Amino acid sequence: MNDIVAMAMDSIRANKIRSVLTVLGVVIGVTTVIGMSSVISGLNTAISSQIEGLGSNLIFVSRFPIAVGRMDTEIRSRKKLTLEDAEAIAELPAVGAVAATLRRFGGGGGRGSYVVKYRDRTASNTIIEGVTADHENVFSLDLRAGRWISSSDQFRRANVVVLGYDTAETLFPNIETAVGRQVDLENKVFLVIGVLEKRRTGLGDGDNAEDNIAEIPVGAFEKLHPEIDDYFISLQPISQEAMPTAIDQVEGLMRRRRAVPYNKPNNFSVFTQDAFTDLWNQISGGIFAVMLAISSIALLVGGVGVMNIMLVSVTERTKEIGIRKAIGATQQKIMLQFLLEAMTLTALGGLIGIGAGGLLTVIVRTAAPFLPAAMSPFWVAAGFTTSVGTGLIFGLYPAYKAAKLDPIEALRYE
Repeated sequence: MNDIVAMAMDSIRANKIRSVLTVLGVVIGVTTVIGMSSVISGLNTAISSQIEGLGSNLIFVSRFPIAVGRMDTEIRSRKKLTLEDAEAIAELPAVGAVAATLRRFGGGGGRGSYVVKYRDRTASNTIIEGVTADHENVFSLDLRAGRWISSSDQFRRANVVVLGYDTAETLFPNIETAVGRQVDLENKVFLVIGVLEKRRTGLGDGDNAEDNIAEIPVGAFEKLHPEIDDYFISLQPISQEAMPTAIDQVEGLMRRRRAVPYNKPNNFSVFTQDAFTDLWNQISGGIFAVMLAISSIALLVGGVGVMNIMLVSVTERTKEIGIRKAIGATQQKIMLQFLLEAMTLTALGGLIGIGAGGLLTVIVRTAAPFLPAAMSPFWVAAGFTTSVGTGLIFGLYPAYKAAKLDPIEALRYE
């Protein structure tokens, strides 16, 4: 057995360049698997952590479902949710706290973007969010300074704002001095009443976009953007055990308020944070399927290359095979030699691919800290096993052909 392995390695060393070119497809395929699986594995962990950070007892009510793909006409034409819907939900027995939200995302900092200004300082790409008094409790927000928006602020539609940590840090070198200052928000003067603590981000060491935010009462938001009137409602039940009851009560209330016939499906969506996890799984699953398709094509090309080069090797070494058979080598030994040669070739390609995939993972993690790439032992093992299997499958025919050569004809071959 050792002699057969040594002969296989000698053949590979004698044709280094040809061997490297032969397994290039295998290298590309394994590198793709390791690189993409590392990024997706890291993202899965990060996204799951961020979703869990929302809390395990949140229920969301939206006009649209959380799903991938194009929405049909029925969904797009649904009636919008209102502040009155949120107020009615707050009266349900199983509901503890309700937050109604309107949101406007900031632009790129150029003309028409949404910014917060203080004197000569500007925070660009800022999210503007209209919120109710219970928003702080529903999402368990922590304040670094000042206070949260009160029911009185909401009722008066007061021009007050709670700044996100990054927004306040951009506008005020000393965050503690932000409270009590007046800032310009879309050409309107707002009084800063609070600053939020920095939020945890699930994406490595990257910034959390939610830290660049301006929280204002929903009434003040409606004055700024009357065209945005579709509320997103978030709520907490009175206890974890009351989650199913709260969902049932919300669905029943919303069906009555929206006059949904008993035999018709909901024209709104009620879901928990698990829906966000499912959505991400759909997205990452699609990306992974594409990655596997690309890898499979690369491995197929590499396998065909291995078969081709092994057939050439059989032809070049026909006389050697005849001599080996003449001195007693069996068909099994000849076949095993060529199979081992093909598998060793692709195994080396797999190891190179794993190394390249690991290097790619380090580069991604260094260049893009918000993409927490992490190599998965499972996919490392799967990549190596697949590369060896490729050599086995595509080396079978050349090995069989070598084993079946007639020794007399082989010795005559020139």
